[in-house]
Amino acid sequence: MNEIQLEKVDFEPGKSFKLFSPRLRNTFLWHYHPEFELVYVEADAGIRHVGAHISSYTQSDLVLIGSNIPHLNFDYRLRSDYHQIVVQLRENFLGRAIGTAPEMALIDQLFKRAKRGIAFYGETRTAIASRLKNLKEMNSFEQLIELVRIFNVLAQSNEYLILNEDDISIQFFLKDKIRMGAIYEYIDANYNRKPDVNVVAAKVNLTTAAFCRYFKRQTKMTFTDFVNQYRIDIAKNLLMQDKNITETCYDVGFESLSYFNKLFKKLVGVNPSNFRKNIRQQVS
Repeated sequence: MNEIQLEKVDFEPGKSFKLFSPRLRNTFLWHYHPEFELVYVEADAGIRHVGAHISSYTQSDLVLIGSNIPHLNFDYRLRSDYHQIVVQLRENFLGRAIGTAPEMALIDQLFKRAKRGIAFYGETRTAIASRLKNLKEMNSFEQLIELVRIFNVLAQSNEYLILNEDDISIQFFLKDKIRMGAIYEYIDANYNRKPDVNVVAAKVNLTTAAFCRYFKRQTKMTFTDFVNQYRIDIAKNLLMQDKNITETCYDVGFESLSYFNKLFKKLVGVNPSNFRKNIRQQVS
């Protein structure tokens, strides 16, 4: 079980952060690192997988990820029209200022929230995207000052979603990154077929009964419910790219169109047809 990777982040000498725009890889890279990470991505549609949280986004995404939280690379399943800006920071990138200087109190709270993963939306995401794009024109000192300003804006924003609400769940999850990584990789490789709970249980060296208890404790969902949720998230991603509803249903592993429509509405709040219609209106 070596499916999760510890990413080694190399910093330039004398720098406490790393700024870069990775090229499209489109490979399943379930990984973690001690550094905090701020990610901005522009794409037609994508999948956000941070800790135990999985969801879809359209057009753009802005996420702050805390230290050692397992996450999937944000370019996975993207095809084209892709741009990403990543800022990786040492946990003490401002020395002792965070946690001691009263002026940094809000940023300190932001970084504590980031231990569960945070996604930002609305005007906050738009404003920060513009500022992140301008970082490459600055020298290192100016970049550091601008990053502090960016984090100050994020710290004061109300336009955010905590990705892992359950502290206990994420703590269990962090202690068992390798096993959960193996499970997620199996689901990702088999969701459009018939994932077998007996096979994945054996893959992580558990009996089927022990696996079901373990998986429910980690995700608060049964294996079947989780696979169906994963299929629906993939389906949302495909529908955002204007794919045919019937093709989408069978491509993600459902055998009944009526069941797909029913489950989609239950989990998303609207049926696939209205979901795709809403997306078209948003991008028009």
